[in-house]
Amino acid sequence: MSASIHIERASKVYDGAVRAVDRIDMDIREGEFFALLGPSGCGKTTTLRMIAGFEQPTEGTIRVSGKDVTGVPAHKRDMGMVFQNYALFPHRTVRENVGFGLRMRGIDKATVARKVDRALEMVSLSAMGERRPAQLSGGQQQRVALARAIVIEPRVLLCDEPLGALDKKLRQQMQFELKELQKTLGVTTVFVTHDQEEAMAMSDRIAIMNGGRVEQIGTPSEIYNRPKTRFAADFIGDTNLLSGKVVERDGGKVLVVAEDGFEIPGADHHPGGVVHAALRPEKIVLHPDESDAPCIVRGRIDSANFLGDSILYRIALPKGRHVLARAANTAHSRMLPPGAMTRLDWQPSDLVFLAD
Repeated sequence: MSASIHIERASKVYDGAVRAVDRIDMDIREGEFFALLGPSGCGKTTTLRMIAGFEQPTEGTIRVSGKDVTGVPAHKRDMGMVFQNYALFPHRTVRENVGFGLRMRGIDKATVARKVDRALEMVSLSAMGERRPAQLSGGQQQRVALARAIVIEPRVLLCDEPLGALDKKLRQQMQFELKELQKTLGVTTVFVTHDQEEAMAMSDRIAIMNGGRVEQIGTPSEIYNRPKTRFAADFIGDTNLLSGKVVERDGGKVLVVAEDGFEIPGADHHPGGVVHAALRPEKIVLHPDESDAPCIVRGRIDSANFLGDSILYRIALPKGRHVLARAANTAHSRMLPPGAMTRLDWQPSDLVFLAD
Protein backbone atom coordinates (compact mmCIF):
# COMPACT_ATOMS: atom_id res chain seq x y z
CA MET A 1 0.00 0.00 0.00
CA SER A 2 1.17 3.51 -0.87
CA ALA A 3 0.93 6.39 1.57
CA SER A 4 0.17 10.08 1.45
CA ILE A 5 2.48 12.52 3.25
CA HIS A 6 1.38 15.77 4.87
CA ILE A 7 3.96 18.25 6.17
CA GLU A 8 2.65 21.16 8.22
CA ARG A 9 4.70 24.18 9.30
CA ALA A 10 7.84 22.05 9.58
CA SER A 11 11.16 23.70 10.44
CA LYS A 12 14.64 22.43 11.17
CA VAL A 13 17.03 24.68 13.08
CA TYR A 14 20.63 23.64 13.78
CA ASP A 15 22.71 25.06 16.66
CA GLY A 16 19.85 27.34 17.57
CA ALA A 17 20.51 29.65 14.63
CA VAL A 18 20.87 27.91 11.26
CA ARG A 19 17.36 27.50 9.84
CA ALA A 20 17.82 24.77 7.21
CA VAL A 21 14.05 24.37 6.68
CA ASP A 22 11.72 27.25 7.42
CA ARG A 23 8.03 26.54 8.17
CA ILE A 24 7.19 24.53 5.05
CA ASP A 25 3.78 23.10 4.14
CA MET A 26 3.59 20.23 1.68
CA ASP A 27 1.06 17.58 0.64
CA ILE A 28 2.39 14.56 -1.26
CA ARG A 29 -0.33 12.40 -2.75
CA GLU A 30 -0.57 8.67 -2.46
CA GLY A 31 1.26 6.92 -5.32
CA GLU A 32 2.75 10.03 -6.91
CA PHE A 33 6.33 10.75 -7.95
CA PHE A 34 7.17 13.97 -6.11
CA ALA A 35 10.46 15.85 -6.59
CA LEU A 36 12.16 18.21 -4.18
CA LEU A 37 14.16 20.49 -6.47
CA GLY A 38 16.56 23.30 -5.67
CA PRO A 39 20.20 24.39 -5.40
CA SER A 40 22.64 23.11 -2.80
CA GLY A 41 21.75 24.26 0.70
CA CYS A 42 18.08 24.96 -0.08
CA GLY A 43 16.77 22.44 2.49
CA LYS A 44 15.59 19.66 0.19
CA THR A 45 17.75 16.87 1.69
CA THR A 46 16.91 18.00 5.23
CA THR A 47 13.22 17.82 4.31
CA LEU A 48 13.72 14.29 2.97
CA ARG A 49 15.56 13.25 6.13
CA MET A 50 12.72 14.60 8.27
CA ILE A 51 10.24 12.53 6.24
CA ALA A 52 12.49 9.48 6.70
CA GLY A 53 12.88 10.03 10.44
CA PHE A 54 16.66 10.56 10.33
CA GLU A 55 16.06 14.15 11.48
CA GLN A 56 13.33 15.40 13.81
CA PRO A 57 11.66 18.74 13.03
CA THR A 58 12.41 21.56 15.42
CA GLU A 59 8.75 22.49 15.02
CA GLY A 60 5.81 21.34 12.92
CA THR A 61 4.33 17.92 12.16
CA ILE A 62 4.70 15.15 9.58
CA ARG A 63 1.79 12.79 8.91
CA VAL A 64 1.82 9.63 6.83
CA SER A 65 -1.64 8.44 5.74
CA GLY A 66 -3.12 10.67 8.42
CA LYS A 67 -0.95 9.31 11.27
CA ASP A 68 1.41 11.68 13.05
CA VAL A 69 4.91 10.18 12.72
CA THR A 70 6.86 13.25 13.85
CA GLY A 71 8.49 11.46 16.76
CA VAL A 72 8.54 7.96 15.26
CA PRO A 73 12.09 6.58 14.65
CA ALA A 74 13.19 5.85 11.08
CA HIS A 75 13.11 2.06 11.35
CA LYS A 76 9.41 2.13 12.27
CA ARG A 77 8.22 4.35 9.41
CA ASP A 78 7.96 1.66 6.70
CA MET A 79 10.02 3.64 4.19
CA GLY A 80 12.71 2.60 1.73
CA MET A 81 15.74 4.85 1.15
CA VAL A 82 18.09 5.12 -1.82
CA PHE A 83 21.26 7.18 -1.35
CA GLN A 84 23.52 8.88 -3.89
CA ASN A 85 26.58 6.89 -2.75
CA TYR A 86 24.62 3.57 -2.83
CA ALA A 87 25.71 2.67 0.78
CA LEU A 88 26.22 -1.00 -0.12
CA PHE A 89 28.14 -3.45 2.07
CA PRO A 90 31.31 -4.16 0.04
CA HIS A 91 32.00 -7.54 1.65
CA ARG A 92 28.48 -8.89 1.03
CA THR A 93 27.06 -10.29 -2.21
CA VAL A 94 24.32 -8.58 -4.16
CA ARG A 95 21.75 -11.00 -2.73
CA GLU A 96 22.98 -10.39 0.80
CA ASN A 97 22.84 -6.62 0.31
CA VAL A 98 19.30 -6.73 -1.07
CA GLY A 99 18.05 -9.06 1.65
CA PHE A 100 19.63 -7.15 4.56
CA GLY A 101 16.51 -5.19 5.50
CA LEU A 102 14.35 -8.30 5.45
CA ARG A 103 16.77 -10.21 7.71
CA MET A 104 16.82 -7.30 10.16
CA ARG A 105 13.03 -7.62 10.34
CA GLY A 106 13.31 -11.29 11.31
CA ILE A 107 11.80 -12.63 8.07
CA ASP A 108 12.36 -16.37 7.52
CA LYS A 109 15.02 -17.48 5.00
CA ALA A 110 12.60 -18.91 2.44
CA THR A 111 10.58 -15.68 2.30
CA VAL A 112 13.75 -13.60 2.12
CA ALA A 113 15.03 -15.66 -0.81
CA ARG A 114 11.73 -15.34 -2.67
CA LYS A 115 11.46 -11.59 -2.15
CA VAL A 116 15.11 -11.01 -3.09
CA ASP A 117 14.63 -12.99 -6.31
CA ARG A 118 11.63 -10.85 -7.23
CA ALA A 119 13.41 -7.58 -6.42
CA LEU A 120 16.48 -8.53 -8.48
CA GLU A 121 14.23 -9.50 -11.37
CA MET A 122 12.50 -6.13 -11.23
CA VAL A 123 15.83 -4.29 -11.58
CA SER A 124 17.22 -6.73 -14.20
CA LEU A 125 19.97 -8.14 -11.99
CA SER A 126 18.84 -11.75 -11.57
CA ALA A 127 22.12 -13.12 -12.96
CA MET A 128 24.34 -11.03 -10.64
CA GLY A 129 23.16 -12.14 -7.22
CA GLU A 130 26.48 -13.72 -6.19
CA ARG A 131 28.68 -10.82 -7.23
CA ARG A 132 30.03 -8.21 -4.86
CA PRO A 133 29.54 -4.45 -5.35
CA ALA A 134 33.12 -3.91 -6.58
CA GLN A 135 32.40 -6.26 -9.49
CA LEU A 136 29.50 -4.11 -10.71
CA SER A 137 29.25 -0.93 -12.76
CA GLY A 138 27.89 2.27 -11.23
CA GLY A 139 24.51 1.72 -12.83
CA GLN A 140 24.34 -1.87 -11.56
CA GLN A 141 25.26 -0.77 -8.04
CA GLN A 142 22.47 1.79 -8.15
CA ARG A 143 20.03 -0.95 -9.17
CA VAL A 144 21.17 -3.02 -6.18
CA ALA A 145 20.51 -0.05 -3.89
CA LEU A 146 17.07 0.36 -5.47
CA ALA A 147 16.29 -3.36 -5.09
CA ARG A 148 17.31 -3.20 -1.41
CA ALA A 149 14.88 -0.30 -0.90
CA ILE A 150 11.89 -1.89 -2.65
CA VAL A 151 12.34 -5.44 -1.37
CA ILE A 152 10.80 -4.46 1.99
CA GLU A 153 7.69 -3.31 0.09
CA PRO A 154 7.69 0.17 1.64
CA ARG A 155 4.73 2.54 1.57
CA VAL A 156 7.11 5.38 0.72
CA LEU A 157 10.31 5.34 -1.36
CA LEU A 158 12.78 8.14 -0.59
CA CYS A 159 15.58 8.92 -3.05
CA ASP A 160 18.40 11.36 -2.23
CA GLU A 161 19.98 12.31 -5.57
CA PRO A 162 20.30 8.60 -6.45
CA LEU A 163 21.47 9.21 -10.03
CA GLY A 164 23.95 11.99 -9.30
CA ALA A 165 27.08 9.81 -9.64
CA LEU A 166 26.15 8.40 -13.07
CA ASP A 167 27.25 9.71 -16.46
CA LYS A 168 24.66 11.51 -18.57
CA LYS A 169 23.63 8.64 -20.86
CA LEU A 170 23.33 6.09 -18.04
CA ARG A 171 21.56 8.68 -15.92
CA GLN A 172 18.89 9.16 -18.60
CA GLN A 173 18.46 5.39 -18.92
CA MET A 174 18.04 5.02 -15.15
CA GLN A 175 15.51 7.87 -15.12
CA PHE A 176 13.26 5.89 -17.45
CA GLU A 177 13.80 2.66 -15.51
CA LEU A 178 13.15 4.22 -12.10
CA LYS A 179 10.01 5.99 -13.27
CA GLU A 180 8.68 2.82 -14.91
CA LEU A 181 9.41 0.80 -11.76
CA GLN A 182 7.69 3.41 -9.60
CA LYS A 183 4.58 3.27 -11.75
CA THR A 184 4.59 -0.54 -11.64
CA LEU A 185 4.88 -0.60 -7.84
CA GLY A 186 2.55 2.35 -7.30
CA VAL A 187 4.71 3.44 -4.36
CA THR A 188 4.71 7.05 -3.20
CA THR A 189 8.14 8.38 -4.16
CA VAL A 190 9.93 11.50 -2.93
CA PHE A 191 12.95 12.28 -5.07
CA VAL A 192 15.60 14.88 -4.20
CA THR A 193 17.55 16.43 -7.08
CA HIS A 194 19.23 19.66 -8.12
CA ASP A 195 18.89 18.73 -11.81
CA GLN A 196 15.99 20.62 -13.39
CA GLU A 197 15.73 18.36 -16.45
CA GLU A 198 15.67 15.26 -14.25
CA ALA A 199 12.86 16.65 -12.10
CA MET A 200 10.86 17.75 -15.16
CA ALA A 201 11.25 14.38 -16.89
CA MET A 202 10.36 12.13 -13.96
CA SER A 203 7.95 13.91 -11.66
CA ASP A 204 4.20 14.10 -11.35
CA ARG A 205 4.71 17.25 -9.28
CA ILE A 206 7.70 19.34 -8.20
CA ALA A 207 8.37 21.46 -5.12
CA ILE A 208 10.95 24.17 -5.84
CA MET A 209 12.87 25.04 -2.68
CA ASN A 210 15.03 28.07 -1.97
CA GLY A 211 16.55 29.21 1.31
CA GLY A 212 14.70 26.57 3.32
CA ARG A 213 11.30 27.57 1.94
CA VAL A 214 8.99 26.29 -0.78
CA GLU A 215 8.80 28.72 -3.70
CA GLN A 216 6.20 26.80 -5.72
CA ILE A 217 4.58 23.37 -6.03
CA GLY A 218 3.08 22.22 -9.32
CA THR A 219 3.27 19.88 -12.28
CA PRO A 220 6.33 20.20 -14.55
CA SER A 221 4.15 22.03 -17.08
CA GLU A 222 2.84 24.47 -14.46
CA ILE A 223 6.30 25.13 -13.05
CA TYR A 224 7.81 25.76 -16.48
CA ASN A 225 5.01 27.66 -18.19
CA ARG A 226 3.58 29.56 -15.21
CA PRO A 227 6.27 30.16 -12.60
CA LYS A 228 5.07 32.24 -9.68
CA THR A 229 8.29 33.83 -8.46
CA ARG A 230 11.47 35.24 -9.94
CA PHE A 231 13.52 32.39 -8.46
CA ALA A 232 11.20 29.69 -9.85
CA ALA A 233 11.28 31.29 -13.31
CA ASP A 234 15.05 31.63 -13.33
CA PHE A 235 15.89 28.23 -11.82
CA ILE A 236 13.91 26.08 -14.28
CA GLY A 237 15.39 26.28 -17.77
CA ASP A 238 16.47 29.46 -19.55
CA THR A 239 14.38 32.56 -19.15
CA ASN A 240 14.46 36.32 -19.74
CA LEU A 241 13.46 38.45 -16.75
CA LEU A 242 11.94 41.82 -17.62
CA SER A 243 11.02 44.65 -15.28
CA GLY A 244 8.83 47.64 -16.03
CA LYS A 245 5.62 49.51 -15.36
CA VAL A 246 2.16 48.85 -16.78
CA VAL A 247 0.47 52.07 -17.96
CA GLU A 248 -2.71 53.02 -19.80
CA ARG A 249 -2.04 54.25 -23.33
CA ASP A 250 -4.42 54.80 -26.27
CA GLY A 251 -7.25 53.03 -24.47
CA GLY A 252 -5.22 49.92 -23.72
CA LYS A 253 -2.55 48.68 -21.31
CA VAL A 254 1.11 48.43 -22.22
CA LEU A 255 4.16 47.25 -20.30
CA VAL A 256 6.96 49.78 -20.53
CA VAL A 257 10.22 47.89 -20.02
CA ALA A 258 12.17 50.54 -18.18
CA GLU A 259 15.76 49.37 -18.74
CA ASP A 260 15.34 49.09 -22.52
CA GLY A 261 12.58 51.57 -23.31
CA PHE A 262 10.37 49.34 -25.47
CA GLU A 263 6.67 48.73 -24.93
CA ILE A 264 4.67 45.50 -24.94
CA PRO A 265 1.02 46.00 -25.89
CA GLY A 266 -1.91 44.28 -24.21
CA ALA A 267 -0.11 43.70 -20.92
CA ASP A 268 -2.16 41.35 -18.72
CA HIS A 269 -1.67 43.30 -15.50
CA HIS A 270 -3.17 46.23 -13.63
CA PRO A 271 -1.54 49.63 -14.23
CA GLY A 272 0.82 51.15 -11.68
CA GLY A 273 3.99 50.21 -9.87
CA VAL A 274 6.99 48.18 -10.98
CA VAL A 275 6.22 44.65 -12.15
CA HIS A 276 8.42 41.72 -13.11
CA ALA A 277 7.79 39.23 -15.88
CA ALA A 278 9.42 36.11 -17.33
CA LEU A 279 9.68 35.32 -21.03
CA ARG A 280 10.97 31.96 -22.23
CA PRO A 281 13.53 32.08 -25.09
CA GLU A 282 11.46 29.78 -27.32
CA LYS A 283 8.55 32.24 -27.20
CA ILE A 284 10.60 34.90 -29.01
CA VAL A 285 10.23 34.93 -32.80
CA LEU A 286 13.16 36.30 -34.80
CA HIS A 287 12.76 37.96 -38.19
CA PRO A 288 15.42 39.29 -40.58
CA ASP A 289 15.98 42.98 -40.02
CA GLU A 290 14.98 43.83 -43.59
CA SER A 291 11.57 42.17 -43.28
CA ASP A 292 8.31 43.97 -42.53
CA ALA A 293 7.30 41.40 -39.90
CA PRO A 294 5.84 42.53 -36.55
CA CYS A 295 8.46 43.80 -34.16
CA ILE A 296 8.49 44.70 -30.47
CA VAL A 297 12.20 45.54 -30.38
CA ARG A 298 15.29 45.26 -32.59
CA GLY A 299 18.57 43.69 -31.54
CA ARG A 300 21.99 42.49 -32.66
CA ILE A 301 23.07 38.83 -32.57
CA ASP A 302 26.00 38.52 -30.17
CA SER A 303 26.37 34.75 -30.39
CA ALA A 304 24.60 31.74 -31.87
CA ASN A 305 25.00 28.32 -30.19
CA PHE A 306 24.00 25.29 -32.28
CA LEU A 307 22.37 22.75 -29.93
CA GLY A 308 21.23 20.16 -32.47
CA ASP A 309 17.47 20.42 -32.21
CA SER A 310 17.61 24.20 -31.75
CA ILE A 311 19.78 27.31 -31.96
CA LEU A 312 20.21 29.49 -28.89
CA TYR A 313 20.86 33.15 -29.67
CA ARG A 314 22.23 35.77 -27.31
CA ILE A 315 20.94 39.12 -28.52
CA ALA A 316 22.00 42.63 -27.48
CA LEU A 317 19.12 45.12 -27.28
CA PRO A 318 19.61 48.83 -28.13
CA LYS A 319 20.59 49.86 -24.59
CA GLY A 320 23.00 46.97 -24.05
CA ARG A 321 20.77 44.48 -22.23
CA HIS A 322 21.00 40.87 -23.47
CA VAL A 323 18.17 38.41 -23.99
CA LEU A 324 18.10 34.77 -25.08
CA ALA A 325 16.02 33.50 -28.01
CA ARG A 326 15.70 29.87 -29.05
CA ALA A 327 14.81 28.90 -32.61
CA ALA A 328 13.97 25.37 -33.74
CA ASN A 329 16.45 23.75 -36.12
CA THR A 330 14.34 22.82 -39.16
CA ALA A 331 15.06 22.06 -42.80
CA HIS A 332 14.02 25.60 -43.69
CA SER A 333 15.71 27.48 -40.84
CA ARG A 334 18.68 29.72 -41.47
CA MET A 335 21.21 30.34 -38.71
CA LEU A 336 21.69 34.06 -38.11
CA PRO A 337 25.38 34.99 -37.83
CA PRO A 338 26.89 37.07 -35.00
CA GLY A 339 26.67 40.75 -35.79
CA ALA A 340 23.43 40.45 -37.76
CA MET A 341 20.52 42.69 -36.84
CA THR A 342 17.18 41.02 -36.14
CA ARG A 343 13.62 41.91 -35.21
CA LEU A 344 12.15 40.33 -32.06
CA ASP A 345 8.46 39.63 -31.56
CA TRP A 346 6.33 37.58 -29.18
CA GLN A 347 2.78 37.29 -27.96
CA PRO A 348 1.91 39.42 -24.92
CA SER A 349 0.23 36.34 -23.42
CA ASP A 350 3.65 34.64 -23.34
CA LEU A 351 4.77 37.02 -20.59
CA VAL A 352 4.36 35.52 -17.12
CA PHE A 353 4.03 38.13 -14.37
CA LEU A 354 5.80 37.15 -11.16
CA ALA A 355 4.67 37.52 -7.57
CA ASP A 356 7.88 39.25 -6.51
